[in-house]
Amino acid sequence: MVEIRTPEPRDLEAFYAISLATGDFGRDAGDLYRDAHLMGFIYSAPYAVLTPQTCLVAQDDDGVGGYVVGVHDTRGFEARLEQEWWPDLRRRYAEPAGDPAGWTPDERRHHRLHHPLITPAAVLADYPAHVHLNLLPRMQGQGLGRKLLAAWMALMCPEKRLGVHAGLNPNNPGAMAFWPACGFVPLDPVPGGDLANLANPFWHGRFMGPSEGR
Repeated sequence: MVEIRTPEPRDLEAFYAISLATGDFGRDAGDLYRDAHLMGFIYSAPYAVLTPQTCLVAQDDDGVGGYVVGVHDTRGFEARLEQEWWPDLRRRYAEPAGDPAGWTPDERRHHRLHHPLITPAAVLADYPAHVHLNLLPRMQGQGLGRKLLAAWMALMCPEKRLGVHAGLNPNNPGAMAFWPACGFVPLDPVPGGDLANLANPFWHGRFMGPSEGR
């Protein structure tokens, strides 16, 4: 039995663990990183800490095994990260120097802490909200991802229509299959790729709310 609920402070370590366990293009990145918290610092923990009201977790008998996070206002959230999230991390993790081709996985993430990805304005024009979703392998292949996403959309847009986007990594076959299957369509190519030799995101979007669809 899987319960979908809003996160609690005690769930924060699960966000870090899931981000790491899915951080290698959907596979376990535990062998890649010396610091087990780096992926979570970037992709999940700020939501759990700053906007838990727009997050959901999936919990079974073994604990929290998945999450969906996002916000209504991406640009506003990016500004909040600059004020409340990145400064402390930048003090703790120095920006790497030298040729990015020689950086370790940890150093590439250190770079991202200092130079976070800023969503292109062309994406936000119609899709100002955004969403991330990850499940541990034990929760995959059961339709739970769709159920979790549907619950998040109902939480975010109970009354009004809103465009939401997701940035897909083309090297993650699971993500490239999941999001289109959930109604997200590729957006016109826009500038704003990833930094430090990481893959450019493939922007996908859809409308959610009472009048979904275009």
